[in-house]
Amino acid sequence: MNWKSIARGFAAQVAVGCAAFVASGAAWSLALPKGVTQGPAVEGITEYRLPNGLKVLLFPDASKPTITVNVTYLVGSRMENYGETGMAHLLEHLMFKGSPKHPDITRQFADRGMQFNGTTTFDRTNYFEVFDASGDNLQWALQMEADRMVHSFIAKKDLDSEMTVVRNEYESGENSPGQVLMKRMQSLSYDWHAYGRPTIGARSDIENVKIANLQAFYHQYYQPDNAVLLVAGKFDPAATLTNISRLFGAIPKPKRTLPQFWTVEPTQDGERTYAVRRQGDVQIVALGYKIPSGLHADSDAIDVASSIMGDVPTGRLHKLLVDSGMASEVFAFAQSNYAPGLQFFGAVVKKGAPIEPVRAALTDAVENFYQHPPTQEEMDRVRRSYLNDFERSLADPQKVGVALSEAISLGDWRLYFVGRDRIKAITADEVAKAAGSYFKRDNRVTGTFIPTDQPERAAIPAAPTVASVLKDFKPQNGNYTSEEFAPTQENILKRTTLVTEGGVKLALLPKKNRGATVSVDIRQHIGDEKNLFGKNAVPGLTAAMLMRGTSKYDRIQLADAFEKLKIAGGLTHFETTRENLAEALRLVAHVLKEPSFPQSEFEQLRQQALVGLEASKGEPQEVASRALGTHFDIYPRGDVRHETTLDEDIADIKNATLDEVKAFHRDYYGSVPSQIAVVGDFDPKEIAPLVDQLFGHWTAKEHVAPVLRRYADIAPFQKTLDTPDKENGFYTARENLDLNVDDADYPALMLANYIFGEGGLRSRLMDRIRQKEGLSYGGGSELAAGDLDRAGLFAVSAIAAPQNLRRVDKAVREELARALKDGFTDAELAGAKSGLMQQRIQNRARDGALATGWTSYLYQGKTYAWSAEFERKLMAVTLPQLNAAFRKAIDPARLSVVMAGDLKKAGNP
Repeated sequence: MNWKSIARGFAAQVAVGCAAFVASGAAWSLALPKGVTQGPAVEGITEYRLPNGLKVLLFPDASKPTITVNVTYLVGSRMENYGETGMAHLLEHLMFKGSPKHPDITRQFADRGMQFNGTTTFDRTNYFEVFDASGDNLQWALQMEADRMVHSFIAKKDLDSEMTVVRNEYESGENSPGQVLMKRMQSLSYDWHAYGRPTIGARSDIENVKIANLQAFYHQYYQPDNAVLLVAGKFDPAATLTNISRLFGAIPKPKRTLPQFWTVEPTQDGERTYAVRRQGDVQIVALGYKIPSGLHADSDAIDVASSIMGDVPTGRLHKLLVDSGMASEVFAFAQSNYAPGLQFFGAVVKKGAPIEPVRAALTDAVENFYQHPPTQEEMDRVRRSYLNDFERSLADPQKVGVALSEAISLGDWRLYFVGRDRIKAITADEVAKAAGSYFKRDNRVTGTFIPTDQPERAAIPAAPTVASVLKDFKPQNGNYTSEEFAPTQENILKRTTLVTEGGVKLALLPKKNRGATVSVDIRQHIGDEKNLFGKNAVPGLTAAMLMRGTSKYDRIQLADAFEKLKIAGGLTHFETTRENLAEALRLVAHVLKEPSFPQSEFEQLRQQALVGLEASKGEPQEVASRALGTHFDIYPRGDVRHETTLDEDIADIKNATLDEVKAFHRDYYGSVPSQIAVVGDFDPKEIAPLVDQLFGHWTAKEHVAPVLRRYADIAPFQKTLDTPDKENGFYTARENLDLNVDDADYPALMLANYIFGEGGLRSRLMDRIRQKEGLSYGGGSELAAGDLDRAGLFAVSAIAAPQNLRRVDKAVREELARALKDGFTDAELAGAKSGLMQQRIQNRARDGALATGWTSYLYQGKTYAWSAEFERKLMAVTLPQLNAAFRKAIDPARLSVVMAGDLKKAGNP
């Protein structure tokens, strides 16, 4: 089972941890409600089964005061019929449109400050919400999920508006050369299996699917015997199980029988070729090979081979193609599924450069991999990376919860742990053998058809039964202890030690974490307004070069050193563990102080930057955003605050030299002054003197001072820019505000912005352009205020089809006019207060965010006492104050607007 794809792909979807009960490897003893039976228990997760067939997984943990509720339905796009492609994903959208007891689900999400989402793949659909741990929130979430499991509206009026939103999501994907290429490869790779149809579906099916088809699909698959409910975090297991039994147990066991799927993809009998010809700024060459089911042992060996080939900068393809200058980027990843999937390898090549040598070199490297088995160093590196990822996921029950959806889609959630055990035992010979079995000419998608008397076919073995995969599995008992930490400002201040070591302001907040994790944030300051003038691209290039080699390590050795110390994140904002913290700080200090700036890496970085800039030339979002930024620019060329054009960026990258980069590091880098925050499982008595030793006396030659911005009243303008051959367009608007975070109106403006466009699907803006009119898949508004200056802004942005951009502009202006004329309501104000407060609480529950908050406050001369006072002001805002502040600050007549899209599709205004 390809568990690495599970851990990496789905751990990224969630942002906060959850808890309330310290989990251990063994099951806890509960008095089971009538009819409920207990199933297997593995490493803190226990399974239960309701009489109606619903599986329940409980994963209590007391690390952080949040709860995750996740429902996985065993239905994905592979269950769709002819003319119904994209229906599983479209149904996912309609599941947020309400049910009889919860007619306005997204509004309730916003009022409760819940993070939420739904995702659809080939084999499953899942819905999750993450929220502040409370009995009321959990009761609501469980009741809502039980109600929408079988009583969602799935109404024609909702389909009419949501269809265009999903179509816009489809159009957004059509803007990406890479996404288009992968979809075409999928279609060509499969003769009969539904995996040949991308989950987003065909445009014609999205536009024409009937509500009766969606309703039938919903009633067929959205049933308790086809679902797995997970609750992870801070909750009472006995009370929660009783509540689940009452709410979900009331749903009758369905009488229908789920359909069987008997289509088996035949063995491919020759290499296949494909080409996508569209306007673009980069070339991409890709190879695809069919691989066994995620249940098959070979899938893990293939994933190891994929990492050895495709990882950056340690992978073989990077060394072969990028280090040589033949390509600017390489990639490798797998679609590992319930049925046979696809393994991809590819390279990005600069426009105009020879691509045939890259294709030949790429094909040769992949298909002859089996003749050059992995080295012990490569196996150790991949295994270490895999197991570090797994350990991080297992230390956060929320990440495990969402990741388990993929294992569930294969047949059993315990397969998540089987994958971990497999990776420990896999050998280099097994990796080479699997590569030799599937990375073959006649199993390849990219070439042309060539008749041959000696075909090299790759027969894909049948998937074993789940029982056979699990028969030798022995659960491991993890020792994950933690404390219950209240993320109140009072508790944060009480638990934090603030000291100054040398020239470093230091915030130390020790707390017992699951997995002994600890987060670090380092805030350096470089130069001032005058001495940074004319440096252009050099500061950015200098920062990008730091991780490409030091006096002790080359780039690959440095990447390995970070993995060995379990450092996850960036150079100055990262997570590690208690036992590795001291060495991690020493390594980070070494990288910051002693970069080696290799010439080859500098040239590689420059080429990658130039290719990336060239690739963005025709992207609507990039084009529109740069045009709007240029309009508001008040600083001369060379000023660090200047909004550069694309051509200026390209010129600056080309003109920068390695000598300039070395000189910039020598003269501008230092840690006096700086702010450092450490939050998590550590001993402050050990860390404070170490920080002083490493950072407390490192002073830059050049003067350091805050670079402040100034407010400017910029005359409004409106512009429409042409980005030919792009299915999707971009809308952006802005007006400057004379605003600081300490202004009396700022709390009211924050609440008003939340109601207008920052509060997600139920904001006024998204309710108009997505829920009601179906113009946009994503959009919103932004409010920014200065902390040390007064350079604030109000901005609006949205994606939309080119022909809908002017309708988006009309909707934005009308909604602003309505808000200014009629004002907001008491109910909207109450919902905004609830949503913002719960979001702020959840943010403080994340160690990384807490560390970043401390360094920001220390830089501004504040503490979390300011945060507590700000929230008091936030909660004290009255409706007259809210409406008055919005009317005072926002003027639609001062709004500058840029729209970018294909003018032929839009109808040239």
